[in-house]
Parts: sequence; structure tokens; C-alpha cells
Amino acid sequence: MMTNADRELGMDRSISRRDFLNGVSLAIGGSLVAPGLSEAAGQRQPSQPGATPAYYPPALTGMRGSHEGSYEVAHSMRDGKAWGDGEDTGEMYDLVVVGGGLSGLAAAYFFRKALPEAKVLILDNHDDFGGHAKRNEFKHGDRLMISYGGTAVIQAPRSYTPAGKALLQDIGIDSKRFYATTESDRKMYASMGLRRGVFFDSETFGVDRLVVGEPGGPGSLSWTEFLAKTPLSDHVKKDILRLYEEQRDYLPGLTKDEKIKQLRKMSYRDYLLNCVKVHPEVIPYFQKRLGSNNGVGPEAVSAWGTLRAGTQPGFEGLGLERPPRTWVHGDEWGENIHFPDGNASVARLIVRWLNPKALPGSSMEDSVTAPLKYGALDDPRSAVRIRLNSTVVRARHRGEVSKATDVDVTYVQGGKASRVRAGACILACYNAIIPYLCPELPETQKQALHLAVRKPYVYTRVAIRNWKAFHKLGVSTVHCPGMFHNNVGLAQGISLGQYRCARTPEEPMAIELNRVPQRPGLPARDQFRATRAELYETTFETFERKTRDQLGRVLSEGGFDPARDIEAITVNRWPHGLAAGANELYDPDWSNEEVPWVVGRKRFGRIAIANSDAAAISLTQAAFDQGHRAVQEILTDVIRPEFQYPWTERI
Repeated sequence: MMTNADRELGMDRSISRRDFLNGVSLAIGGSLVAPGLSEAAGQRQPSQPGATPAYYPPALTGMRGSHEGSYEVAHSMRDGKAWGDGEDTGEMYDLVVVGGGLSGLAAAYFFRKALPEAKVLILDNHDDFGGHAKRNEFKHGDRLMISYGGTAVIQAPRSYTPAGKALLQDIGIDSKRFYATTESDRKMYASMGLRRGVFFDSETFGVDRLVVGEPGGPGSLSWTEFLAKTPLSDHVKKDILRLYEEQRDYLPGLTKDEKIKQLRKMSYRDYLLNCVKVHPEVIPYFQKRLGSNNGVGPEAVSAWGTLRAGTQPGFEGLGLERPPRTWVHGDEWGENIHFPDGNASVARLIVRWLNPKALPGSSMEDSVTAPLKYGALDDPRSAVRIRLNSTVVRARHRGEVSKATDVDVTYVQGGKASRVRAGACILACYNAIIPYLCPELPETQKQALHLAVRKPYVYTRVAIRNWKAFHKLGVSTVHCPGMFHNNVGLAQGISLGQYRCARTPEEPMAIELNRVPQRPGLPARDQFRATRAELYETTFETFERKTRDQLGRVLSEGGFDPARDIEAITVNRWPHGLAAGANELYDPDWSNEEVPWVVGRKRFGRIAIANSDAAAISLTQAAFDQGHRAVQEILTDVIRPEFQYPWTERI
């Protein structure tokens, strides 16, 4: 039953409604989206791209990410369903890649770079390629709005390995040209005087209040000024001020090594409560400060890990230096590269390199608005084919592993099991599913792979009529420590090629809300499992109501009306989100040879393992490196031991 509160939020308006199938509603009657938005959104996607001209996943609204139809087969396999060997398609490839995310696409690139005549098939369970590098599109009249639904940036491109740098160069990404072209856009919000804010919600802090000028950003307030405007109690304000401005040794009498040893086995929450001795009411302010990189709150991350991240206070007086990041290759970091659709542009550019017919054009600039031809992805005439909506359920050597010359790969598409053959197979999928695909793996390897439990997260994108409310309030992004979404913010302004971002507050925009679900009180991996189940169970209706309510409250003083100003909502739900490594609060001190991701990624005959899970870190660089390593293992250790690979560096 629709309540008055629902109507005030706009729950009766004609955008996508209730639960979604393949990203679109099965609503009866009425428009699925506001006028002018996503012509493709009213159609259910066929299983095979190209079956209809309307097949265009980026334009779908509603529940995206791990959408309906992408996970059911895998879950049934996990629960014991056997699909058999499937019908033989008669297809033979030099390489089959399982997973069309950035690591799988990179593996196909590295294989073809080494063997230009090779035939490659990429299989992916989603209706679009790119994995978490997902592209979202909205339209307002003739105006195209592009956003990202997952992987956001190429982080520190100058720190990439030689293989990763070569890939970026080959697909046409020019960092210097990108920085020069987008410099004014990247500084746009600061030039308007927009600042960071924090929204204190009444359920957590007693009153709804937006405080603009959070310390640390452009034009920010001092901590004294900022805290004075908050609804926090005096003792909480005093403790937070002490955390940020005092340099006190909270572990006196200990050597540096003793401090590190203690911090490694102490949560950041316990450090704040027991060592810094803040009031317990301080914790809610920091509960969601650790972000998606951790996937949990301060109760499930070590104090030492928090210190190393360098984003939270309380450590300045300990005399401990922040150690270098071990994944960086070289000293030059460089700026981040952020395309309008995040790293979906990286995926599109790799696809163009693999199959030029799929994406017209020749530069990173023209790729942003070039129409991708989904019907060309699985063209039999292409040397590299991408087959979407295809969940792999089996990868098995033909004969004894040590003597086999081929691998059979079985996948399910549209409820039917089919089988292809390949000279080798790279599993660039979620590593925890691999024991089900390859039950013949050694038991120790399967146990290690099962520990690859990913961190769930949600990227919600909302098309709004204009962003005058943000401009009036003087904010570009708002942290919301007690609300459903962790933050609300304007899209990163990037104009590139023919694409132009919104440069005036009167223009429409796809704004960004991100959610990292938590379950405080459980160990990290148990939190991930619990919140994963929560995301699968949360309906689009709930996401919509929470989104409308949050935007209405955070932006109310700017004149924002969720019933009037929201035109479409896309929820990029990732129950299996970011790759996770060791957590020193709960895990033993593994040696380099014992860490689960190293044990788990070991080559098994003609089957190699990639994905960022195999590096235990969610970075595009790691995805590339693991694809490179897997190809290197296949080429030099199996197919052609005498082969001289272009990059000799081992990952």
C-alpha cells in the first residue's frame, strides 16, 4: 500500500519499479522510466547479443551489476546441480578465457600479442563485458549522461609493470593527453567553491544536519570550526579534535617493533577505545570512514592496517612511519585517469584492440561516445570472440592432466549446456568458484581458493534534472556516516572527445551514491558473507526508497525534491565485490609461499588462473598483471617452452 510518505518521495512516479529481471522491470502498464530516458530499458535482454538491435546493456536502469540472470547458474552449481558435459558445439580455440572482466580481457590481449594468429573465446556470465568496470548511461532528451557502475580509475599509471604499460599504450590511452584535456574539468567544482560536507542523520546523531567544509578538502574549515557546527556532544567533539590535532604517544614505553606487533592484532576500534580512550560515542563518526577498500568498519580492521592506509587519525605521535605500498613498481606514481564511465572505457578499448569491428574509431577520445556493436562480439569471423550471458560450469582436461593436449569447457546459456574445446584455458573469474569448475584440483589449492571471499559494495547512480541543490549548498560530495549510502556526490566532471560533462548547475547529471554494507560484530569474511546475502535479498524497491529518502534529506535545504527531481535510478549491486587479501586480525602470519592467493593461483596443467583475486587486491594494475602471469605460464610452461615472451618479468 502506497503511503503519503512514499508519495512525497516520488515512489509513485514513472521510473523503474519494484524487482528487476536482467535490469528491467516487468511492470504492467506505464512507462518504465521518465520520458526521454533509456529507450532500451523497456525490453528484456535476449541471451545472445545481436539477437535484437535494441540489445544495449549500458542503457538499462534498475538492478544492474550482479543482475538477475547472471548468478543463478553458478549458485545452482555451488549447491550441487550437475550440468553434464553439454552439447559439443564443434568449436576449437587456442585459448578459452573464463571471465570477461579486465583481467580476462587483458589475458586475451597478452595471448594475442604473443600469438597474433591465435583464436580466442571469452565467456562471461553477465550481459555485458568488463566485469566490475561497468558503464551506465542515461538520457535527458538528446543529452547523454555517462557514469560508472564499478571500477573507477586507472590508479597511478606510471607505476604499472612493463606489461601493463604496454597494454595501456597499445589500446591508445595517453595519460599526458588525458591530463591536459581534462584539467579544467577536474578542477571545476573547486573553482565554484564547492566543498566536502558531512550529513548527520537523526537516527544516529539525534538531528538531521548538513555541515559543509569538512577539514581536509579545498576551502575547508578548521577542525574547531567544523566540530562547532555539528550536533555531536561536547565530549565527542573534544575527543575528535584531540585525535586530529594532538600528537600524543598512545603506546608509551614500547619500542617501534613492539608497537607494530600490538597494532597488528588490535582493531582500530579497540585502539581508539582502549589506547586513545575516546568516548564510545566517537565510533559512529568513524564507522563508515574506512570505505570500500576495507569493506568493514573499524572493528574488523587492524590498527596497523589503518595506520598504513594513512587516512584515519590517532597515530601521529607514535613515531611510526607509513611503509611504502609494495604493489608499486618504481617511484613515479602519476595522476589517476578517470574516464566518464570509469574503467569501462579501458574494457571497451581492449575490446577494440581485440576486435576492431565491435567498436568503431581509433582513439581514446572517440571511444567514449562510439556506439559499441554488441552483435559483433561473438562474430564467427572474428579471431577473438566474446560470448556473454554464458556461465561456465566445467573446465576439464581431455585425459590425464600431465598428458592432455586439450581442455573441454562447458558453459550454460539460456538454460542449455554447451561445450567448446581449447588448447588451454585461463580462469579469470571469481577465484572462489574455481573449485566447483575444476573439482580435480588438489585439495589444498581448493581450500586456498575458497578463502577468496570478496567485499560486497553498491554503486547507485541517479539521473537528476539539475544539480542546483548541490550548488546552492556549496557541496560537491557529502559523507553520511549513519545512512544507507556512505556518501552522496556529484559526478567527476570529465569531458573527452565528443562527450561533454555537466558544467552548469542547471544541467542534468547522473550523481553518485555508494554503499558499503557492514555487519559489525562479525569477523571480516563473515561480514562479507552476511552482507552478500543481504544484497541478494534487498529489492530494488528498497534501494529506491532508501535512495529517495537520503537525497531528500541531505539536499533538502538546497531545494531538492526527490519526487520532482529524480528521473532514473540504476543500482550496481556487487555481492561479490572487491578482491580481499589477508586480514591480520584473524589470519595467521602466512609466509609468501603460504598465502592463499599464491597457493590458489597455481597452474593446473593447461588451466591457469588470473583475476585480481589472484593478487588479493582490487586494482586494475593487479588484474592486468594476473592476466599477464597466467598467459606467461601457459605459453612458456605448457604450449611452447622455447617461446621468448615479450616481457620476461614474472609476477
